[in-house]
Amino acid sequence: MSVMIKESPISEKDMVAQAEKALADISRVRNGVGRVIFGQESVVERTLVALLAGGHALLVGVPGLAKTKLVETLGIVLGLDSRRIQFTPDLMPSDILGSEVMEQDEFGKRSFRFISGPIFAQLLMADEINRASPRTQSALLQSMQEYHVTIAGVRHDLPSPFHVLATQNPLEQEGTYPLPEAQLDRFLMQVDILYPEIEAERRILLETTGIEDAKAENVLQPARLKDIQTLIRRMPVPESVVEAILKLVRSARPGQGNADTDKHVAWGPGPRASQALTLCTRARALYDGRLAPSVDDVRALAEPVLQHRMALTFAARAEGTTVRDLVAKLAKGI
Repeated sequence: MSVMIKESPISEKDMVAQAEKALADISRVRNGVGRVIFGQESVVERTLVALLAGGHALLVGVPGLAKTKLVETLGIVLGLDSRRIQFTPDLMPSDILGSEVMEQDEFGKRSFRFISGPIFAQLLMADEINRASPRTQSALLQSMQEYHVTIAGVRHDLPSPFHVLATQNPLEQEGTYPLPEAQLDRFLMQVDILYPEIEAERRILLETTGIEDAKAENVLQPARLKDIQTLIRRMPVPESVVEAILKLVRSARPGQGNADTDKHVAWGPGPRASQALTLCTRARALYDGRLAPSVDDVRALAEPVLQHRMALTFAARAEGTTVRDLVAKLAKGI
């Protein structure tokens, strides 16, 4: 038995044909990114899964791990109109959204004209996102969820597709602001970037210190990316996967009968986490060349989807318990 979202009917033959075409496109995207980003296969996979699922991702890692380079490369490879915002404590909401200016024509008539900010892009890189004040952080909330912004009471739609890939340094906390829980929940996934393996680092040394670096090339168009995103939403989800998602997400909430969660978790993920897992498991299945997700996809994506949607109690943090360890334990139980 499978659960389908409400979409226009599509035959199995058409689904297979569309999936095969999408697989070829995704393969070209992976190869295009791999020419510039060495190693970090899991990071590339999770970031691409977030984009294929139509969402946003938060990239967390220490400086020098190619977070910014990855976002720039994805923008080029996917053919998206990309903009970058370097977040600083003095950044204002109008610096992101844009503002209205008064103009006067040759007859002396004055009127306001809206000048759009860098958020009007298909791929927005929010670099060091936690360095901006809460006032500026809130400017992103409406855009990340509603895909439009309101300036002086007027709605302005954002380009389609619209994705935010934000970077964050987990070490240096001076001059930073914690991201609001509501904003964290808008990120489909938190992708932790670790140090590269030795062979990948050896390749980085050899190929990035010469006269010319490898350059990314465009292999996809935004309209094609939207087609793949629509295909992913049409993919069937087996009942076993739905039950696994519900069991995992609900077990991460206090008061639902899980002893570890009740002891260590202050608050857990909401229904948006279930939605994110459903979309991401579909996208990961297609990324791997499958037409339907499995429970293994749920286990593989449990950490990046849930870890930023949970908070531990003070006692749990004092004991050295981490969200990552707790999620891993919960994922084993589904």
